[in-house]
Amino acid sequence: MKSLPRELPRFALYGANAPIDNAEFVHIEPIAAHSRPHDWHIGAHRHRGLYQLVFLMTGRVSAQVENMLWQCDGPSVIAVPAGVTHAFSFPDHAAGWVLTLDHHIVTSVDLFAPLFERAQALRLHEAPELRARLAALLGELEAEARGPRYGQPLLVEWLARSILLLVVRLDTERRLADESGRPDFELFSAFRALVERHYRAQWLVARYADELNVTAARLNRVCLRLAGKSAFDMTQDRLLLEACRKLTYMPATIASVGEELGFRDPAYFSRAFKKLMGITPRQFRERALHGTAP
Repeated sequence: MKSLPRELPRFALYGANAPIDNAEFVHIEPIAAHSRPHDWHIGAHRHRGLYQLVFLMTGRVSAQVENMLWQCDGPSVIAVPAGVTHAFSFPDHAAGWVLTLDHHIVTSVDLFAPLFERAQALRLHEAPELRARLAALLGELEAEARGPRYGQPLLVEWLARSILLLVVRLDTERRLADESGRPDFELFSAFRALVERHYRAQWLVARYADELNVTAARLNRVCLRLAGKSAFDMTQDRLLLEACRKLTYMPATIASVGEELGFRDPAYFSRAFKKLMGITPRQFRERALHGTAP
């Protein structure tokens, strides 16, 4: 990759040295459309007030970010903060998208800011489900951005924020894995997946531990360290969340809701719900109907 020139172009978008008038600016472009006119090489430049996410789904990129040189294979995401010098070369005619965001969107939600604390590259190789969701959202965003339609700015903003949140989730889980150690993080993730599949059966913590080939004590230690809750409390939280959803949105009787969640005795369901929520299922449903549920 060529050395950086002394005077760097400052583009609103690459090749377009123009101001941005829309405070909620979002721009998406396929990598091919972005790079082919420049012979698959984007020279060193920076964006003032704009943040970029490069979603490399297939192929390879040589990325020069400030004084760092990265070689990334798809699928991966490169996050470039505003004002950071960067250059890209795509030797394999890569496929993916370049998403550019105005600072109003990035700073509108506190969760987004840590993603752009520094330039970084995130791998999507171990997250096929997340990769598929991102590709679907990016495709929707590209389609929505093609032409003016009723409500288009709002939908573009929602889609962009959804994409941002998924990347933030990936970054957060990577940081958590680095801090806690990969084995513990993988155990915690596997436990959450098991809870999602079996919470209605109200498995005991010991059964979850057996399925995961660990002791109940280790499972509890990992949950307390990563979630601040015991494994049992996490199973109860998931059960309670489902109970609240059904009481709010389903017309079934309270007894039926309890039975579907593994409570054969309606009275026991009411006592367990009140212990966790502070009110009975009936009181919760009445408040939900009147828009005052906690």
